[in-house]
Amino acid sequence: MQDSLKENHLVLTGSVVKTPKQSTSPAGIVHSQFSIDHKSIQNEAGMNRQAFVRIQVAVTGELSHLTHELVVGQCVKVTGFINRHESRNGNPLLVLHAQHIQMIN
Repeated sequence: MQDSLKENHLVLTGSVVKTPKQSTSPAGIVHSQFSIDHKSIQNEAGMNRQAFVRIQVAVTGELSHLTHELVVGQCVKVTGFINRHESRNGNPLLVLHAQHIQMIN
C-alpha cells in the first residue's frame, strides 16, 4: 500500500462535554478519555452546511497530564489520528487518539 494511502491525521476544535476519566494500565501507562463537541458551518458544493460532531478523545502516556486541567465547557484543539473501538455493547466507535492538545481561551 502506498504511503499516501496510509495517512490518518485529524485536527478538530471543540468544547469538552465529558469530564476526563483516567486509568492506569497494568504496565503503568496512564490513559485518559473525554469527549468533545464540534459545531461549525462548512461549505459543500457551494452551499453552507451545519456540521456537528461529538467524538471521544483518547489520551495515552505523558500527554495525559494535560487532561487534569480540562473542565466541561473548555475549548480545545486536538490533533491526532482516528481509530475504531467497540463500545461495551459491541457497537463500532471512531475515537480520536490525541497526539497534541491545545487549550483555547
